[in-house]
Formats: sequence, structure tokens, C-alpha cells
Amino acid sequence: MTYAVSIPENGTFDAWRDAARRAISHEIPPEEIEWNGSRGLFETMPLPEVPGPHAARVPPAFIEFARSVIWHSALDRLALLYRALWRLDRCDGEPLAPVDPLGRKLMLMQKSVRRDIHKMHAFVRFRELSSPGPRRRFAAWFEPSHNTLEPGSSFFADRFADMDWTIATPRLTACFVDGALTFGPGASKPELPDDAAETLWATYFTNIFNPARIKLNAMQSEMPKKYWHNLPETRLIPQMLAEAEARVQRMHDAGLSAPRVGSATISDRYRASLPQAAEQVSTLEEAREAALQCRRCGLCEAATQTVWGEGAQDAALMIVGEQPGDREDLEGRPFTGPAGQLLRELIANAHVDAKALWLTNAVKHFKFSPRGKRRLHRNPDRGEITHCRWWLGLELALVKPRITLALGASAAFALTDDSRPMAERRGGIELGLHGGPVLISWHPSYILRIRDPDESKAARHSLARDLEKALRMSGVLPCQGNREGVE
Repeated sequence: MTYAVSIPENGTFDAWRDAARRAISHEIPPEEIEWNGSRGLFETMPLPEVPGPHAARVPPAFIEFARSVIWHSALDRLALLYRALWRLDRCDGEPLAPVDPLGRKLMLMQKSVRRDIHKMHAFVRFRELSSPGPRRRFAAWFEPSHNTLEPGSSFFADRFADMDWTIATPRLTACFVDGALTFGPGASKPELPDDAAETLWATYFTNIFNPARIKLNAMQSEMPKKYWHNLPETRLIPQMLAEAEARVQRMHDAGLSAPRVGSATISDRYRASLPQAAEQVSTLEEAREAALQCRRCGLCEAATQTVWGEGAQDAALMIVGEQPGDREDLEGRPFTGPAGQLLRELIANAHVDAKALWLTNAVKHFKFSPRGKRRLHRNPDRGEITHCRWWLGLELALVKPRITLALGASAAFALTDDSRPMAERRGGIELGLHGGPVLISWHPSYILRIRDPDESKAARHSLARDLEKALRMSGVLPCQGNREGVE
């Protein structure tokens, strides 16, 4: 018997979650459910309205994961999510891990949805309408690749709370009136009036255009051509590109004269005197030697030395922290300070030798502020993390770990380019920029800073569980049917 499930266009996730919960409670296998007419070849019947006796439990990370994937435009997304739920309930492998074909497909869908929401936030262009009341009114037309208007509209509701606005898409329309956000059917592209602000925006866009830095592939990667026909500024791009060479020449002719001899700062001369780091390396030892000469950012000028990773060169698990601390900077080894000692203690408690793993940091130099005789830790900024990502990429390419454990926000950003808060990501597995799975967890230093004993104990327990999960997924520890879950 095949069960038919119809999921509405609006409130999709809540409707799917309710249907999936009822289906799994009756232990209905994935192949017996037709989601929104995905098959339509057999007689169907509706799902039972009353929940069954089976109380399914799944990892809490799956709920947030499904809440993102559900907005993908693929017709089989609902069926794929239910298949993952079915396997989780039965401890059938790791269906959310990138090493699993189903998990990799779902993670790519999640990444595509997040990118689509980001593009909507960047490329929606409002035009002002006449308003009968005191609140200004605006409207916009957008064509997302996925069904992302519903999850993406809260951004505009927060940012433009004092205005009324409408965003129309082919599938759904969002209306924000008097502070209330509602959704209605999709629409065709409306005729919107000209907006005087567009002339101002075009003038600004033209003046910030730097013809000396044209990289068409990079530009189209950030602003894909499919969005151009709805963006007023893109009408200017062909002419600006045509005039780029002449503008570069004018900039060159108007440039400053050469600086006088000796005017370079001490730091510039110091950095120029350092040997160049090799761009091509084939072994971890060659990479370490090159990293010792690194001057990709200014952190090398104050730090004692580069702190390279250490451990097994073919480690199945790589653990990535934020940056070296004071003690690591002096010793030249990662994870030797208080936070590192806590991590090594947890590794030992799991009956694993730390030498069997690869331990490293997202940033290879210690960033600090001097306070008397002390050097106080400072978090690396995005630019420093991005500059150092080249070295981390080398480690990943040469070690080739099966899974990477990211400790803290800096490591998570370095590996995934995602800066969402740690609280909503801890314990989850994400797709790294290198194409491999990344498990997100707390940094030991965060645990050491927690003053409340119960909170500290809970955070330490979470890190220990994440470490054990990473060890099992990598094969360092044998797998077992061990899972935690909430409905």
C-alpha cells in the first residue's frame, strides 16, 4: 500500500514534520510514501491521523538540518529527508555525514539553500509605491532558485520594520503590513514604477567601480548573471567594462610620485627582508618549512614563531583549533596550554593516543595585546583567518583526514566559511570548503571560561561526546549503535 502526503507551499517544514512524525510512528518505510505526487503510479491512501505506538528519536541536529533542506526546489527533497529520518531511527549508518551518498546529497542541497537566501538578501531591489497612510510602501520582484522566500523574509522584516513592503516571486508572495508578515500565492512580474533612488544608487555604483580590479569570473560568482535582469545597476556594467582600460590609464597618469627613499615603515622593510614562502609543496615537512617563513598577514611580526600542526601524517581525524596561545607560541607546538591540556585529557579518556591524530589551528601565529609582562589573547579577525586558510588547506590536502573536528567559531569559519553562532551548530556535521565532513564543537578555552560549574560540566560533556563521535566516524574508535535524540 502506498500512502499519499500533500505538503502545502506555505508552512512547508511544519507540515512535513507533522506528516513524517506520524509516518515514522507507524513505522511506514520510505518506499511506501508518495510525497506531493512524486510517483503517482499506484493506488494511494492518506497517512493515519492518529500517531502510532513507535516513539522515534532522532538527533536534535537533524531538525535544524531538515528545516534548511526543506526549502530546496528539488521534488525529491521531502522523500530524501524522510529516508534520512528512517535511517537515523534505525541506526542505519550516518545518513547526515558527507561520506554517506544520501548525506552528501542533502548537505549540498542545504548549502545551495543557504546561498540562495544570501543572494536574495543581497539582490532584492525595492521600489517605492504611493502610500495612503503614514508608513512608506515598497515592492520588489525576485526570482530565487529555491523556495527561499519564506525563510529569507524575516531578514527584511527586521531591517525594514517601519515600512510596508511586498516581495513577489513566481511561487510565493511575502507581504509585510503594519508589522505583520503574511504569505500568499505567487505572482507574475509586476509593473513597478521608476524610483528616483535608483539614479543615486547608479551614480554610487559607478563611482565605487575599480577598473583595475576586474575579475569577471569572481564578479559573476558573487553576482550570477541570472539575477542581472532585475538589478538596475547591472545595466551599467557593459559600458564600465568597455571603458575600464581607459580609466586605468587615467588613474595611472594621475597617480602619486614614487615615495622618497627610506620612507617605508620599519615593519614593511622587516617583512620584505624575510625569505619568500614556497607556493608549491608536496609534503607536510615542506609545508612546515614554508609556513615558518609565512608573512601573509601582519601576525608574523609580533608572534615568536609559526606554530605548525603535529601528529600522524595520515591521520583519519584532524582537530582544528583557533590559534596558538601564549604557551604554544613559545613552545612551537599546538594545544600545549591550559585549553590544549583539557583537549589532550579528553583524548586520553577516550583511550586514544593524540599522536594518532593531526592537531593544528586555523591561524598559525599568536595574536595578542601586551599588558605589562603578560600577553593577552585576541581573537583573529576574518582577514587573518582567510589569509591563513591557505596553510590549513595544505594540511587538509596532505593529511587527507576522513573527518575534521572544528573547535570554536574561528575554526568553524575557516573550514566552512560559515559564521553562524556556535550554539546552533555545536554537534552538527557540515560540509567543509575542502569537500569533507566537519563536526562542530566547543573550543576547550570556552569551557575553561565558564564560571558556573554545572554549565562548565555540561559543555565539557558535550565536547567529549563530539570528540568520541568524530573518533568513531573516522574509524579511530570502532563504531557502535550509540545515539542521542530528542523528538
